[in-house]
Amino acid sequence: MGLSQHDKAIQFQALHEGPETFVIPNPWDAGSARILAALGFKALATTSAGFAFTLGRRDGAGLVSRDEMLAHCRTIVEATDLPVSADLENCFGDDPATVAETIRRAAAVGLVGGSVEDATGDPSLPIYDFGHAVERVVAAVEAARSLPFPFTLVARAENFLHGRNDFDDTLRRLQAFAEAGADVLYAPCLPSLVEIRTVCAAVAPHPVNALAARKGDGLTVENLAAAGVRRISVGSALSRAAYGAFLRAAREIQETGTFDFGDDAVSFAEISGFMADR
Repeated sequence: MGLSQHDKAIQFQALHEGPETFVIPNPWDAGSARILAALGFKALATTSAGFAFTLGRRDGAGLVSRDEMLAHCRTIVEATDLPVSADLENCFGDDPATVAETIRRAAAVGLVGGSVEDATGDPSLPIYDFGHAVERVVAAVEAARSLPFPFTLVARAENFLHGRNDFDDTLRRLQAFAEAGADVLYAPCLPSLVEIRTVCAAVAPHPVNALAARKGDGLTVENLAAAGVRRISVGSALSRAAYGAFLRAAREIQETGTFDFGDDAVSFAEISGFMADR
């Protein structure tokens, strides 16, 4: 019999309380979730980009509906017995009430954690004003605290992901989100370990999530742990790695008429071994 949602939530909360830094990888479908669970990871997080790509859509452009995202999250939850947190983007609405509703609905599909970010989805004004961003986090916290289990809420400051390289503002937002009650703080795409270390110190004792696997970032579990990071995710990188292999194989066929990519492909038997019988 699988773990209850409450048990998963307690297990997930304990991971953030340490003492070890842990990696929370990002599957993009049920099969990738099952593989990651079999490899021994202790929790999973969805990726909005990875899921959007499976639908043939761009990420971050409002092209995936809340219903579609939550149905996907349920699929990931049901694929394994691990705790699952979700990339909920901007919680599918500008107003705090919509943010709160999204958190409650996220819990209803079996998730034990999720994020609220300060990105608007509007390229002309990509980041919510400071005060409004904090109000949205407050609403998310209140919704999370109303649940009958400890829902781990991640508050994200998206400046660097959207070309606003303002570290002071990012730090100010993360500190305000922590004061508002967020459980985990996250600023994707910080430029270096120096900034990551500064964030960890500024919001301590709150755990910090760091994004790894960006090209040339030089980040490792060891150096992120030394900087004070508690949780490491990889965003859409695993899905893009898979698509990278797919592209190389398809281009080989199209451009050279050969099929050498099959030499490096994982065997049918190995993949089948990760999958469920049902």
